[in-house]
Amino acid sequence: MPTLVLLRHGQSQWNLENRFTGWWDVDLSPAGVEEARAAGRLMQERGLDFDCCFTSVLTRAIRTLHLALHEMERLWLPVTKDWRLNERHYGGLTGLNKQEMIDKVGAEQVKIWRRSYDIPPPELPADSHYDVSGDRRYSGVPVPRTESLNDTIARAVPYYEAEIAPALASGKRVLVAAHGNSLRGIIKYLSNIGDEEIVGLEIPTGKPIVYELARDLSVERRYFLGGE
Repeated sequence: MPTLVLLRHGQSQWNLENRFTGWWDVDLSPAGVEEARAAGRLMQERGLDFDCCFTSVLTRAIRTLHLALHEMERLWLPVTKDWRLNERHYGGLTGLNKQEMIDKVGAEQVKIWRRSYDIPPPELPADSHYDVSGDRRYSGVPVPRTESLNDTIARAVPYYEAEIAPALASGKRVLVAAHGNSLRGIIKYLSNIGDEEIVGLEIPTGKPIVYELARDLSVERRYFLGGE
């Protein structure tokens, strides 16, 4: 039975500071480091093991994966990193405090930017400090100026189909460490969740989600490791 585990990165420093992060490369907070380690210990205690791993090109996801694998004594496992598993690009909101934005433009507008399915935030200005288009890890990548959840899903799901699903179909046990919105896309696809419902799905940091799959990769069981 193919097994897939999805793991949202541990708390980042900007999660702690209540800031929009997106593609900006923020590290884990001390609490996030412990969340990642705890996830690894929990997976080991529950008898989970893996053959290969996938993650984004952002430090908070990569480090979460490494910390979890270290606890499992599996740092030697092959890891594939790809930008298509990156968090949603928050455009001009990047780096801004969420509460300050609510105070500035109102809770309803911020809710639309954060929680609508297909309405993106304002684009990142070309002269923004948070423009990562010149970062060498994105050489040849069409770095967006902003993304809706739908835009994020439009890159994450094809990546799952092209790279992750074949590994599962070959019998490999797979661990994916990524971000709230890229994981929402994969969960939406696997569990056939509607557009409106997926927007409200909360994915806690550092808590493994286990998918037990049939041979055709349809979902037989999905659960949070350690309970809801």
